Amino acid sequence: MSKGSAKQRRRGSIDVVDAKVAVDLATAQTYSENVFLFVPNLIGYSRILLAGLALHYMSFHPKYCTLAYGISCLLDAADGHAARALGQTSKFGAVLDMVTDRCTTSSLLCYLSAAYPQYTMVFQLLITLDFSSHYMHMYSSLITGSSSHKTVKSDVSYILSLYYNPTLLFIICAGNELFFVGLYLVKWVHTPLSESLGISTIYLASMTWAEAMAWACAPICILKNIINAVQLWKASKILVGVDLAERALAREEKKEDEADRPKKN
Repeated sequence: MSKGSAKQRRRGSIDVVDAKVAVDLATAQTYSENVFLFVPNLIGYSRILLAGLALHYMSFHPKYCTLAYGISCLLDAADGHAARALGQTSKFGAVLDMVTDRCTTSSLLCYLSAAYPQYTMVFQLLITLDFSSHYMHMYSSLITGSSSHKTVKSDVSYILSLYYNPTLLFIICAGNELFFVGLYLVKWVHTPLSESLGISTIYLASMTWAEAMAWACAPICILKNIINAVQLWKASKILVGVDLAERALAREEKKEDEADRPKKN
């Protein structure tokens, strides 16, 4: 990579704005353009409140918990549409959205690890993979100057470019959440389908609807975590590539400085 291109990539990262300047801008922002009050970010705050409500009811009221959790997850799609429609996309909103997703899902997985103690290690690994892959992906996107962590070109990763298609992203994320919600409801729903539907000839009629939902969404959950692994690997390669580019640039600058010394003397 040439010296100019390396510098250009560095200028595209988040360090173009001094931290003190950024804090001052955020403090002095006006009501007419207050990023904290952007509609998609207000939706994000409501998602946090609903997630907190779901956590409150999780151990003793599955209906209220599922309702609050489901609405919080559905609003994940609404804030993105609002941001694009109103021209209110923001880095704060993108990070808020991702952090809310990770924390909400992880909280449910923590509960599931207690409900299914024999699978505690599995749930811990899922939390670790989810957090690490998204953190590294977000950081690699910012440091390479990407406008959004959801903008992935096919020449970087064909799989991730497909995954971050809005429709496919919604389907996979919804299926993943429904799998975990299904596991949660298995502990509360005990009426088999044959009894609840009044039909005894259907396949797997001895299952509850919660068990059926979990089994139906299990392949999507597996796919989601395979994609998480791909995302972690691609983000790792991008960060290593940035390291190599910066080290090469530093060596070039050092050579130029050494070459200029005799001329100055």
